[in-house]
Amino acid sequence: MAEPSVLLPQEIIRRKRDRERLTAVEIADFIGGVVSGAVNDAQLGAFAMAALLNGLDREETVELTRAMTRSGAALDWSDLPGPAVDKHSTGGVGDTVSLLLAPALAACGAFVPMIAGRGLGHTGGTIDKMEAIPGYQTRPDLAVLRRAVREAGCAIVGQSEEIAPADRRLYAARDVTGTVESLPLITASILSKKLAAGLSGLVMDVKCGGGAFMAGIEDAQALARSLIEVASGAGLPTVALITDMDQPLASVAGNALETLHAVEILAGRRGDPRLCEATAALGGEALALGGLCASPDEGAARIREALSSGAAAERFARMTAELGGPSDIVERPRAHLAAAPVTLPVVPTRRGVVSGVDTRTLGLAVVSLGGGRTNPQDEVDSAVGLEALAGVGGEVGPDRPLAVVHARDRAAGERAVETVRAAFHVAEAGKDTAPRPLILERLS
Repeated sequence: MAEPSVLLPQEIIRRKRDRERLTAVEIADFIGGVVSGAVNDAQLGAFAMAALLNGLDREETVELTRAMTRSGAALDWSDLPGPAVDKHSTGGVGDTVSLLLAPALAACGAFVPMIAGRGLGHTGGTIDKMEAIPGYQTRPDLAVLRRAVREAGCAIVGQSEEIAPADRRLYAARDVTGTVESLPLITASILSKKLAAGLSGLVMDVKCGGGAFMAGIEDAQALARSLIEVASGAGLPTVALITDMDQPLASVAGNALETLHAVEILAGRRGDPRLCEATAALGGEALALGGLCASPDEGAARIREALSSGAAAERFARMTAELGGPSDIVERPRAHLAAAPVTLPVVPTRRGVVSGVDTRTLGLAVVSLGGGRTNPQDEVDSAVGLEALAGVGGEVGPDRPLAVVHARDRAAGERAVETVRAAFHVAEAGKDTAPRPLILERLS
């Protein structure tokens, strides 16, 4: 049996700062201190920075994941009449897949206990989007969570005190200390929640491009492999799709705007080809992992049918009501979701076609409007954001703006207009500006 660690938190930090390998006991002790409060915020930020700069090897990452998983309760869904599956995205701008996919999977016979996160850096957070719905409980107790999953087939919730509590503190520290991009910390953060959720299959959406934390394809591949290897080692079958984030996934960015966009798609009142393509591809993989279809292609077709038929919309409405939100969210979303008082079009400096987008800058524009956080304690303004975002290859001009800014006041809106305009690259009309494919690679 390993000897208990006698190192103080600062000594564990020092060892990682000096590129020494941490033992399983030291990692468990440190994570225990994160939960108990013995590790303070400064020490947590220092540990995250040391891990970013000097790395954690595969064994250290596995032990960190296990320690974070064991920091709270573990769920068991073996009594349900179907597989518990989920998807997770590494974060992007306009990534509203979860709000479409969870109810679509439920409509196809899966059960989806989706433990999601808040916004990190320039990226949006699924929990922030769900909290735009008045009354919706993103941190229910386990009894309410179990009831919602059983009755609606899905529940999109955040981390409670009971589920992976160590990750909740580390997640917040990474957001404000410039350590979001650490591959081992990303891996441990994602998988600790998913392992605690009691899943039988997981599909990862690893974003790649200017709006992703992993901008280059090699970095995205490395993260995907890390996630697959650590998850598989823990007994969780996992598939990863590397998807494009060189432009926003949807035509909106901002919490209430993205929630409204998703509900309008579920209700059949709006379309969004790239967003729906990503949802179908990821859902097809999840259904195949859960044994509910013969292949990912067959699963993707079933997800598209769930979206077009209204079956996914019915599950979303049921989930919302089960978790305290309005029962008529699908029929009357605008009656419940906040709207910003100021809207300003972003007119390009010349007519042409969009040849490129600085997606990260668009995400930061939303943060600057109040739609994201610069400190973990910051309140988020759900109403602000960007709408009608032009995609790569889209025609723009005086009558076709690059985007529409939704702001709390005119001064903030005008600042955002300049930021957003600078984020778009416009070429002469007629130039070939086709975007790259959405699905870049599949790893299993």
